[in-house]
Amino acid sequence: MTNSSFFCPVYTDLEPLTYFFYLVFLVGIIGSCFATWAFTQKNTNHRCVSIYLINLLTADFLLTLALPVKIVVDLGVAPWKLKIFHCQVTACLIYINMYLSIIFLAFVSVDRCLQLTHSYKIYRIQEPGFAKMISTVVWLMVLLIMVPNMIIPIKDIQEKSNVGCMEFKKEFGKNWHLLTNFICIAIFLNFSAIILISNCLVIRKLYRNRDNENYPNVKKALINILLVTSGYIICFVPYHIVRIPYTLSQTEVISDCSTRISLFKAKEATMLLAVSNLCFDPILYYHLSKAFRLKVTETFASSKEIKAQKEKPRCENDA
Repeated sequence: MTNSSFFCPVYTDLEPLTYFFYLVFLVGIIGSCFATWAFTQKNTNHRCVSIYLINLLTADFLLTLALPVKIVVDLGVAPWKLKIFHCQVTACLIYINMYLSIIFLAFVSVDRCLQLTHSYKIYRIQEPGFAKMISTVVWLMVLLIMVPNMIIPIKDIQEKSNVGCMEFKKEFGKNWHLLTNFICIAIFLNFSAIILISNCLVIRKLYRNRDNENYPNVKKALINILLVTSGYIICFVPYHIVRIPYTLSQTEVISDCSTRISLFKAKEATMLLAVSNLCFDPILYYHLSKAFRLKVTETFASSKEIKAQKEKPRCENDA
């Protein structure tokens, strides 16, 4: 009777949030499919920031694979084996998407910062070859951190309704999960600093040019920077505020039942904000990739607007 994990109904009342997850999935899958079509056109040259955006899109597809399973499990209609699969695989895919998104948004912010503050120089991070290499390194790093959570053996426990993923883990699995969480928080803090510093430098540069006769373009660039920053803060900051105390409740460092229930509900609510980047990213593609924007224009706009887009003398990674 002393082990609260058996008697504290933490993992209940998930159904209301699942409808919002379902809405995110529908909007996200439509946007991601259209973005894939736009980026895979044969006459599209991918350079500069587009490479980072394509990697962001690839990470988004991992999330679209994971969300339907999470929705079914949270509705309480999933068979026992699907619950186990969710804990081992699809839950990890959600976190893989989250941290890949954070890292590639940081690269996008750095690229925009360099382009707007040092417009006459090309740095390594802006070169297509380097962008492909660093993207590969990022994928390998994130997968190396996350994949062990999928393959570490789990316990065979009795089937029951109120069960959390941590209950399937053996002692080594719990320790790796705890280590993974703190590594991911370190990733979040470091790349958040990169995003905020890059965007502050850009805002300062744009503010100095506020009296420039080219102000409409300056204003447009500022909107793009604020878009990235606002989306990042809304999607990812609330979740990471909750994550440390929630992790402590999983390992029963925090054992009070009402506190554990509150932390779990806060984690699920902020997780919803985190996965909503699936809806936000297509807007990001439109504002930051000329190739993507041109395909959208060709599909939905008039021939006059298409001609105006094509005649803009801007680099591919210009907004």
